[in-house]
Amino acid sequence: MKLIVAMIQPHKLPDVKKELYDAEVFKMTVTNALGCGQQKGYSETYRGVAQEVNLLKKVRLEIAVNEDFVQPTINAIIKGAKTGNIGDGKIFVLDLPECIRIRTGEKGGEAIG
Repeated sequence: MKLIVAMIQPHKLPDVKKELYDAEVFKMTVTNALGCGQQKGYSETYRGVAQEVNLLKKVRLEIAVNEDFVQPTINAIIKGAKTGNIGDGKIFVLDLPECIRIRTGEKGGEAIG
């Protein structure tokens, strides 16, 4: 079992969701996040005062998958999120030692579904 965490641009979320659905990955957690990487933010003027914005809006996806869905999930995220520009995001793949479905008490891969 693996936990796939992806940080993507907010406007790419519909494209990523479509690609994940096409790859038969339907379960995910989506969270709004702030962060910066190579983009390093930008400067803007608000009411005549210059402000530096260095934390940009991102979307964090968390998807728990069984081993046979790891690569299809990664490929779907890349296909949906890639623009070829700085700021497309990152994907982290973590080992998931245990998963328990609260409703039934199922454990492991059966709990992921």
